[in-house]
Amino acid sequence: MTERLILGQVISYAADPFRAPPEEAARHERHGAVLIRDGRIAEVGPADRLRAAAPQAEVTDYGAALISAGFVDAHAHYPQTAIIASWGKRLIDWLNLYTFPEEMRFDDPAYAATIAERYFDLVLAHGTTTTASFCTIHPASVEAYFGAASRRGLRVVGGKTCMDRDTAPEGLRDTAQASYDQSKALLERWHGRDRMHYAITPRFSPTSTPEQLDALGALWAEHPDCPMQTHLSEQTDEVAWAGSLYPSARDYLDTYETHGLLGPGGLYGHSIWLTEREKARLAEVDAAVVHCPTSNTFIGSGLFDIGLTGSLRVGLATDTGGGSSFSMLRTMAAAYEIGQLRGTAIHPAQLWWLATAGSARALRLDDRIGNLVAGNEADLVVIDLASTLAIAQRADNAQDFWGLLFPTIMMGDDRAVRDVWIAGTPLRGAGTVAGG
Repeated sequence: MTERLILGQVISYAADPFRAPPEEAARHERHGAVLIRDGRIAEVGPADRLRAAAPQAEVTDYGAALISAGFVDAHAHYPQTAIIASWGKRLIDWLNLYTFPEEMRFDDPAYAATIAERYFDLVLAHGTTTTASFCTIHPASVEAYFGAASRRGLRVVGGKTCMDRDTAPEGLRDTAQASYDQSKALLERWHGRDRMHYAITPRFSPTSTPEQLDALGALWAEHPDCPMQTHLSEQTDEVAWAGSLYPSARDYLDTYETHGLLGPGGLYGHSIWLTEREKARLAEVDAAVVHCPTSNTFIGSGLFDIGLTGSLRVGLATDTGGGSSFSMLRTMAAAYEIGQLRGTAIHPAQLWWLATAGSARALRLDDRIGNLVAGNEADLVVIDLASTLAIAQRADNAQDFWGLLFPTIMMGDDRAVRDVWIAGTPLRGAGTVAGG
């Protein structure tokens, strides 16, 4: 049995800070510790008590740095890594000019493998330990994604993106039968292997025929333990487009619901322009929506309603490459800014929750990751709360822990990430290590 004790400031959650007072829902230990046993969290608490309880544990001391559950990115497109920060287009033109040509390159397994490795290098450098990513229509893109994640020991979600309508370019179209067959084969190969979760993945209803959505709905009914990820109500012209292609649908969500693609385990990216019926149905089936703030501002989509946290599972995501950063710190900052534009100053405890436990809950993985509680897997990020001169001088004037944390949320980047732990193993080892 291997025991490791990590010392530093510690943040964890006893409750959802959107449904309980934030400063009561969050737990902060100024001189805290996390005891790890065989890759899992055994206990979290005051450093002195845990040192006495585990005298033989190997100790890693991070001083005043903050120990947290690793960040969880609930919606991303790893194949768009190389086109992040492409200039000047809204969603539909952006897809046609930048995204689709890049995704065509993923029929080459070597290229897919190169980008997958680069993607995980980037997200781990920013402290993200779990991602939920769309791949491309090519099975090789899925193999590259899960293969790279498996070699690193990561817990990830991903799936083959399915498109068969002529609204997508010829080089990125499959068929209803191929989408079912290939998705099923990939699901059987990867779902539940190591720390992998296969997600049934129609890109969105405007690029799928009703026959393809039926096929994927049938596959989901056969494998209800799998998540299903797609896009919903990202931009007003997209909503109108979906309505024109599915004229009998009551609304955008109904284009999924009619074909068996609404239910628990559903992940609906963006979800900005929802009707009241759509909100009610998503809540009724206990589905999740995913807030992608840097993408929503970069592509000019709109302002997500953070009030949905009162009735829905809500995750937070970079949506790279439509999103403009691989950093969940930058993503939290953008969520705060959008909240301000809608008249809500989101508390730092709520922002951190969205990037960790909230996103894990959206993915239905909160019994394994996203929070520092006994029994969860020891995927951690260690954050330097004085990583730059600007952050340090602001933190020096903090009156409490939240005042100390907030400057890092608003101004932090990969320089703030002091270490990352995957299943109880540090990637950098940037602490002071000693015997028990």
